[in-house]
Amino acid sequence: MKELLLTIDVKCLEPLCIDGKNQKVVMVPFTGVAKGEFFNGEVLGNGVDTQRYKKDGTSSLSARYMIEGTDYKGEKCRLFIENNVNGDSWVPTITTDSQNLKEWEDDKLCSTVEGAAEGVTVKIFKIS
Repeated sequence: MKELLLTIDVKCLEPLCIDGKNQKVVMVPFTGVAKGEFFNGEVLGNGVDTQRYKKDGTSSLSARYMIEGTDYKGEKCRLFIENNVNGDSWVPTITTDSQNLKEWEDDKLCSTVEGAAEGVTVKIFKIS
């Protein structure tokens, strides 16, 4: 069973690329807004999605960003999210200074990433 924790509307900015001897790296900075029943906020500065494509055909993807906002009790707080691809699924981890959301740090999570007009929509779920 999955419970939706957050929906993050991500707006992608101009990508940065380098094609090296052993791999191509693409970094996509982004901004965004998080909405949900338990937390609402905005990405601080720019997050970054890092895509590494090795010459041997393997790849890795990872997004890292911090969001500042309020939890469901109206308390100001921050979330740090790292969302990594593991096989063909996205696996996020969350770190927070919210006493009301601290269990998210230990919860088993999964996420979906879907294309949107100016970027992507990320949905983070708790798996129970």
